[in-house]
Amino acid sequence: MRGSVGTLPHMRLVFAGTPATALPSLDAIAASSHDLVAVVTRPASAQGRSSRPVPSPVARWAEEHGVEVLTPDHPKELAFRERLGALAPDCCPVVAYGALLPQRTLDIPLHGWVNLHFSLLPAYRGAAPVQRALMDGVATTGATTFQIVRELDAGPVYGTVAEPVAPLDTAGDLLHRLAVSGAGLLVETLDRIAAGRADAATR
Repeated sequence: MRGSVGTLPHMRLVFAGTPATALPSLDAIAASSHDLVAVVTRPASAQGRSSRPVPSPVARWAEEHGVEVLTPDHPKELAFRERLGALAPDCCPVVAYGALLPQRTLDIPLHGWVNLHFSLLPAYRGAAPVQRALMDGVATTGATTFQIVRELDAGPVYGTVAEPVAPLDTAGDLLHRLAVSGAGLLVETLDRIAAGRADAATR
């Protein structure tokens, strides 16, 4: 899938994500100048009384848009790494994928894996950053794009976007706004990487 390329910055992308929170970023990437060649998502999981396996929201999005779906049990699998290598991505954007990436997988794309995390790092590294920010009663939180390294949420930062926390915000309210504003930040980061203008700051 490709947007209007022209003279705009352009990369081949493989997107990794699983829940509905990742969909605004997928929509933004699909509308960008970049070429989305596949998505990586967690395998279908049993849900409801029937216990039937249900594809993730990211998998359903990709199927609806005619994008290849990769669902490895773990991203260290040889077959997955071989397919990812054959796709030859320039970069792999990530939003809430849900599995740790081994170094051999991190090394495949030319420009690495770029994660969108829903906090202003280094605050609220790890799981549930939005819920933890609300529990702490912060006035402002945000989203961060950074280069994925083996240590959790510790890679150099590309950019941030701030989001005020309203007094009556629920985690769902705040996460939705961050997913939307973060999607714009992610595409902006990818554009800068493609144009050779992305200076990541080490924390």
